[in-house]
Amino acid sequence: MSDVNESSKWVRSVYAMLIMATLAIATGRIAVVVSREGDTAFLSANDRSRWCTIASLVEYGTYEIDDYIFRRGSKMNRRPWATIDLVRHVGEDGELHYYSSKPPLLPTIYAGVYYCVANTMGMWLSDQPLYLGRIILWLVNVPTLAIFLLATIAAIDRVTPHWWAKCFLAAATCLGTMMVPFTISLNNHLPAAASVAVVLFVFVRSLDQKLGFLWWLLAGLAGGFLAANELPALSMTVFFGALFVLVRREAVIGYTIGVVVIAIAFFATNWLAHHSLRPPYTHRGNGGLIATADGSLQQDLAGTKQLLIEHGMATAASSVKRYGSRQDGRKRILVDEHRQYGLILNSGGDSELRYWDDWYDYPGSYWVDGRRQGVDRGESSRLVYLVNMTIGHYGLFSLTPIWLLMPLGLAGLGFANLHASSSDVVARRDHRLLLAAIATASLVCMAFYVMRPEIDRNYGGVSVCFRWMLWFAPLWLFACSGPSNWLGQRVWGRRFAVVLLALSVFSVSTALNGPWQSPWLYRFWRFLGWIAA
Repeated sequence: MSDVNESSKWVRSVYAMLIMATLAIATGRIAVVVSREGDTAFLSANDRSRWCTIASLVEYGTYEIDDYIFRRGSKMNRRPWATIDLVRHVGEDGELHYYSSKPPLLPTIYAGVYYCVANTMGMWLSDQPLYLGRIILWLVNVPTLAIFLLATIAAIDRVTPHWWAKCFLAAATCLGTMMVPFTISLNNHLPAAASVAVVLFVFVRSLDQKLGFLWWLLAGLAGGFLAANELPALSMTVFFGALFVLVRREAVIGYTIGVVVIAIAFFATNWLAHHSLRPPYTHRGNGGLIATADGSLQQDLAGTKQLLIEHGMATAASSVKRYGSRQDGRKRILVDEHRQYGLILNSGGDSELRYWDDWYDYPGSYWVDGRRQGVDRGESSRLVYLVNMTIGHYGLFSLTPIWLLMPLGLAGLGFANLHASSSDVVARRDHRLLLAAIATASLVCMAFYVMRPEIDRNYGGVSVCFRWMLWFAPLWLFACSGPSNWLGQRVWGRRFAVVLLALSVFSVSTALNGPWQSPWLYRFWRFLGWIAA
């Protein structure tokens, strides 16, 4: 018994050292993070979109970001707050305004942190976007990373009996995934990964320990927050709910309440920001039908104005202008400089006048065909897309080779030793259910991204990995427990696992300047001429 206790203490010491080292690395990177221009802590259009919302909420009390995206920096030809991740629609004042395209719940929470910092230090983000940005970034991301590390390692520790496998998976959790690079920039992927890690830990702990209502509520809040940050992850939120129904029915009420609380917050902040319950990126098409008329309206501005007048959308004194749009056969109609409608020519020859609901279609929009560059142009072949997102230049397995153990774990390799009490048939069944849920969610999300239209098949844009599935990290690490335990009992297996970990750490090390850069493999392929510039 004393040997077991000594081994347990030794393993926990390894955990502590790995976690502290990882948090120190993240802190050090945040302490020197700087934009390309050198005057902010904002690394890309993606995080600048959220920074604009955070600053505007505290400094102006609005989600409108017009004042920030056009600001000039120390160099007059630079706009350090500018972002392509924005939408444009009519605001509360009846005028057209720009807004972040990101769901507003997370920036609203971070704005609360900024409010406390600003009132404590007497400094505004607008005046000190570099040093104040670093402080806020550290306050929100390092604790989130700590939650991810602690919850993931704790969950794995409970189901991994072999000391070597415990230490290997702890090292993989801390240094083998892309979570550290994403810690030095505002993003939704780190909070999502931390959230799913919390639900995973609560579920695993509940299998051999009786938990109270607050634990189930915590799981629900984390599960809801997971879906709020990664909408395709709603599948895993639902699967966790189903697992609780099958395994721990006493958890259902608390879990459901937690999810509902986050859902209310998600839709409430979306309504406050956009006066719509739908997230901004769902507003990319045509709105409701107003009228149908002769197709000649496409060429006749006077006829268009008359149709608007007939349906109460304009008056004789109104200014009516027509512009092209990013959709073939559609005109954008601007009435009195702030109300927008769509005029669409159908294949049958008639025209439809519709409410405008394409928030990504505005003057200067990056998302108009012809302006997108690189991977943002989208991959035309779904097969090529699937290959590149798995084993290619943005590959889950090619950039993070430790994930090669994950399918083996989901298939049951090493499962005989997955639980310390292997004779416990109920525990083994519950683990199989969890692995089945992880496998199903992984396949569902992968299929979702492959089946997206071409404009969305962009690998997550300029990013160090296929970031849209980064939130699976705690679940996939958990699935690696069985294979790691099996390999850990064999000399050649340990060597093989260490090679996979070393290659994964190499990929992480290439991304420590920030997550918003192309993967090292993508850049190398371009150097070889395998990818067109």
